[in-house]
Amino acid sequence: MKFRVPRIAPSEITPQAVYLSRRELLAGALVAGASALLPAAETPPAQGAPLSYTPNAQYSVKETPNKLEEIAGYNNFYEFGTDKDSPSRTANSLRTRPWSVSVYGESEVHGTFDLEDLLKGVALEERIYRFRCVEAWSLVVPWVGFPLSTLLTRFKPTSRAKYVEFTTLYDPRQMPGQRVPILTWPYVEGLRIDEAMHPLTLMVVGLYGRVLPNQDGAPLRLIVPWKYGFKGIKSIVKIGFTATQPRTAWNVATPNEYGFYANVNPQVDHPRWSQATERRIGAPFLAARRPTLPFNGYAEQVASLYQGMDLRRYF
Repeated sequence: MKFRVPRIAPSEITPQAVYLSRRELLAGALVAGASALLPAAETPPAQGAPLSYTPNAQYSVKETPNKLEEIAGYNNFYEFGTDKDSPSRTANSLRTRPWSVSVYGESEVHGTFDLEDLLKGVALEERIYRFRCVEAWSLVVPWVGFPLSTLLTRFKPTSRAKYVEFTTLYDPRQMPGQRVPILTWPYVEGLRIDEAMHPLTLMVVGLYGRVLPNQDGAPLRLIVPWKYGFKGIKSIVKIGFTATQPRTAWNVATPNEYGFYANVNPQVDHPRWSQATERRIGAPFLAARRPTLPFNGYAEQVASLYQGMDLRRYF
């Protein structure tokens, strides 16, 4: 399939000096885990450490990214609290070194891998993606990462692997939100394997050209741009290949509100609010809401994955 995502002009990208403001990103929020393309270290890279990457215009949308200062303190990461500003206030308790990822299930390669070893030789790229939350707000972010498929193929999934399961770190000492039974911890998410292998699915280690802030899921998180944000699992420590659909955190907690697929669909309302429109973070509060795009605007690239499926039932 030929992808025709519009290119974005370099002039539309937020200047570095602007997005590095806001009290040094809320007093240390950029102390984070990183990737193997930074010098190997037992401690996280220095605050705001830049990443080496190549801009990928092919997969970037033609929209002006949000400023980092608009989103630095506005996150959903319940492991650090339920308020939008809780992660930016409490996530600096997370230690991102040493960090390892365990691989298991229906694949030829299993084991536990140090992050630096896992990411050796991976070429990072920047992709400017839309991000849509189920709570009807949206933003545009320049993520830095690499296609998830390049990692998964190294583990040689077998023909029995129909899904990929991801698990977040469980450590209530570092993650105070896990001391409260809001969800069944640890957080688990999953994708069908063809979704996971799709070239738009990104394993993320940074944003705005720098290492991923703790509150955004350091040192390793997922972005699936045509799905609602809760599919973007953060601080990943396990990747499993399964023959059956994983029991994911929000789907287990409230299955009538959060489906396994979580594809952005303006025709399927959340039980407590409409998904037909969205508010772009950073826009004036009274500005007109914008229509929600099917598959978050990526329908041309991904709609074929769901051909013949009832997207009201498989929401």
